[in-house]
Amino acid sequence: MIKVCVYAICKNEAKFIDRWVDAMSEADEIFVLDTGSEDESVEMLRARGVTVHEEKIVPWRFDAARNRSLEMVPMDCDICVCVDLDEIFTPGWRREVERAWSGGAERLEYRYVWSFNPDGTEGVVFWISKIHARRGFRWVNPVHEVLCCDHEPKTESVAGFQAEHHADQQKSRAQYLPLLELAVAEDPHNDRNMHYLGREYMFHGMWRECIETLSRHVSMPEAMWADEKCASYRFMARAYENLGNMAEAERCLYAAVAQAPHLREPWVDMAGFYYRLEDWCGVAWCAERALRITERPRTYITEAESWGALPYDLGSLGYYYMGLKDKAAGFARKALELAPDDERIRKNLEFMLD
Repeated sequence: MIKVCVYAICKNEAKFIDRWVDAMSEADEIFVLDTGSEDESVEMLRARGVTVHEEKIVPWRFDAARNRSLEMVPMDCDICVCVDLDEIFTPGWRREVERAWSGGAERLEYRYVWSFNPDGTEGVVFWISKIHARRGFRWVNPVHEVLCCDHEPKTESVAGFQAEHHADQQKSRAQYLPLLELAVAEDPHNDRNMHYLGREYMFHGMWRECIETLSRHVSMPEAMWADEKCASYRFMARAYENLGNMAEAERCLYAAVAQAPHLREPWVDMAGFYYRLEDWCGVAWCAERALRITERPRTYITEAESWGALPYDLGSLGYYYMGLKDKAAGFARKALELAPDDERIRKNLEFMLD
């Protein structure tokens, strides 16, 4: 019989515990490393039958905490499942995991809903792989940690369930920036961490640091993934625009499209850029190019807005101001189908049809 164990790290997650344990109870055992909770997390977990160890990780690093939690899992476990307490699996997940595992898999990838829109529909969606064999795996990187293996593991995809992230919006991200700076200092040749650091500078409105770091990323010989380089150029464009340098912003957007013309995101960014410049032909053209792309990638690079109403909304505005009101109304109608509660789009459509 296959033995399945869930493992996680925890700090002050009391409000998620019952929902999480209910969702993960299909496992044979659940192990949690508590890293210093000051609420009732530890007591609640133990009351639900979860094995809990308490340990403060000093200095704090996510990879160290995850590796310590993995060490709690017994060596006779066949399948290890790493799930944070603000995440859940949909019911029946164990059956699907065992089915995929039966072909000799050592690691599984599965659909992950990272965020939800205010109306409850899915936001950012990509595929992750945090289900793995007990031996040969470890976590690396102080933050945005990744699961590594001492050999090339056989990986299978699971389509019969998904993981869902129901984030605590009150939780601070303040520790991410110094940990990313540490990650880059530890391994300046890690292109993934360089990209994440530049993106984090963008989140903090540190525009010049963002540009400098992402410029380093796209120049790295290790940076081979076009989709991520595309994202770096897009983020640099946002930084340049916030600094008032529209020419450099436009140059970066063209570089983003050149890196990954198969992605919707750079086309949608460019349509938005031309909207702000009131270049209506540019808006319509870029929106059309975005909508030609119909296959949503499985990676974290995908953004919810690009796969929702936004490209149709932008296209409707571009065509309206070009004087093509019938075509504008068609785009607005499609945008409203995808965002039925958006009053601005509804009023735009009514105006275009009048």
